[in-house]
Amino acid sequence: MTDAAGDAHAAVSHRRVLNIALPIVLSNATVPILGAVDVGVVGQIGEAAPIGAVALGAIILSTVYWIFGFLRMGTVGLVGQAEGAGDTAEVSAWLTRALLVAIAGGFVLIILQPLIFWGALRLAPASAEVESLARAYLGIRIWTAPAAIAVYALTGWLVAMERTSGVFWVQLVMNGVNILLDLLFVLVFDWGVSGVAIATVIAELTGAGLGLWFCRSAFRRPDWRDWSRIFDRAKLIRMALLNTDILLRSAMLMIIFSSFVFIGAKFGDVTLAANEILVQFMYIIAYAMDGFAFAAETLIARAIGRGDRAYVRRSALITTGWGLVVCVTTALAFAFFGGWIIDVMAKDVAVQQTARTFLPYMVVAPIIGCLAWMMDGIFIGATRSRDMRNMMALSFAIYWGAIFVLLPLLGNHGLWLALLISFIARGVTLALRYPALEASV
Repeated sequence: MTDAAGDAHAAVSHRRVLNIALPIVLSNATVPILGAVDVGVVGQIGEAAPIGAVALGAIILSTVYWIFGFLRMGTVGLVGQAEGAGDTAEVSAWLTRALLVAIAGGFVLIILQPLIFWGALRLAPASAEVESLARAYLGIRIWTAPAAIAVYALTGWLVAMERTSGVFWVQLVMNGVNILLDLLFVLVFDWGVSGVAIATVIAELTGAGLGLWFCRSAFRRPDWRDWSRIFDRAKLIRMALLNTDILLRSAMLMIIFSSFVFIGAKFGDVTLAANEILVQFMYIIAYAMDGFAFAAETLIARAIGRGDRAYVRRSALITTGWGLVVCVTTALAFAFFGGWIIDVMAKDVAVQQTARTFLPYMVVAPIIGCLAWMMDGIFIGATRSRDMRNMMALSFAIYWGAIFVLLPLLGNHGLWLALLISFIARGVTLALRYPALEASV
């Protein structure tokens, strides 16, 4: 960690933004590799059911754990503002509060696992064999729910403290352990789907342990266990309101993306497959943009904490500038290499042709979505969760209005246009609220 990164009052510079962002971008690059290995090792069993079971089980748990994603976002803003204000006691206390929420949430999931699995498998029905294997996978992995959720809190604290190199190492080690144990348990010990689950359990425990080690400075002060401070009513209410708003905002965003897939399925298997391939392009954008959105979160949070309006504006401008560079770069990459990527991902000629037809939407998506992604980071850092919730609700309504109007007229083109319109709505509505954010500092 550089001196600039360690000083809450250091100048905002391009180098400082890159120091925060690049480790996040690199850590995100390990995520698709893990998914490919998970599928690849069970594919060596030579049967279709294990592949389906691992894919289904992983999606169910990812969705359930995603509910607690507010812990990362909320923790960044709260800790970053405390650090910016020089309140070291609250820097430690906020981590403890977040970890307590993670542990409690994890144990609730363990207790409710029969109901959760039953509901999830009813929503995503599969063959009896796949469902049986998926239940075995889920029954093993659920026991590390507290650790898996705690990683959100630990990541948020590290981002707020500008220690994103720690986030990189947590992800690298966690995914590396997972991959190595996948190979050992499935290919050597022949444990099948259970082996993949056990490998993930050990990896999640390792990741949480390593995250705690990187956050060890928070535990050097007695404030992390000052229970009268930890359970201060006003602080708990602030945390609850912030996290509830973020959860509602994120739920609406997930509904938009889920509905995009479900509605696309009505246009047939070829169009569904083409849309799914292009959605993978969206993940590439998100992985690249995360680093600069995270940089905006922590720098804005510190600026709010120190009460420096000029610092807020410079943080917003520099991080958004870098975000725009990333978006333009990915748009150009999709324009020149998108067809080749489609051909690599799909061998069916009809799917290739259909995906190429809709590729222009993904070429413009990074440019159109840049403002939305960066405004999210700015408003998370400022803990302006009410604005995020309300503007997301407005964008949500605009999306469904666009679906209602464009889908009957343009089919799948209308679906893509509605998605892009939702990006524009998110970015513009939050940008219109930005002056109020600045004025409140």
